[in-house]
Amino acid sequence: MKNRLKVERAELNISQEELGLMTGVTKQTINAIENGKYAPSGLVLMKIARLCNKDVKDIFFLEDSDWTEHELEHQKKILEKKNAL
Repeated sequence: MKNRLKVERAELNISQEELGLMTGVTKQTINAIENGKYAPSGLVLMKIARLCNKDVKDIFFLEDSDWTEHELEHQKKILEKKNAL
């Protein structure tokens, strides 16, 4: 999952440590999120978005590589079945 967290944090002029304190996670967690090494929980995503006064989707977004082949196959089968009804 890609994100614009570093940009958003810079616009707020807050450090990783400060954002961590404001959202209940560590500085290391914020760093890992910014570097795409950790996918935060939905709760943390929503806290960050609210602090930035943005929608979650404006900060965090999926790439095609985030989907496994298995997931894509299931999506295709299920959607085809739903559209056939």
